[in-house]
Amino acid sequence: MEGAWGMVSCSSCGATAETPLGWMTEITERGTHYLCERCSRENIRSIEGRLDPVYW
Repeated sequence: MEGAWGMVSCSSCGATAETPLGWMTEITERGTHYLCERCSRENIRSIEGRLDPVYW
């Protein structure tokens, strides 16, 4: 299913990919946001801090 998502860009650094395997996706009331692998690794503590306690 290559290209199923079309071209997407990282919400943090602006990197683009056609099939963003390994990218993180966040769905909010403002829409879908993507984080590339590099930005995901750099911000993992912040991402974990926003998880509901049920996940811990």
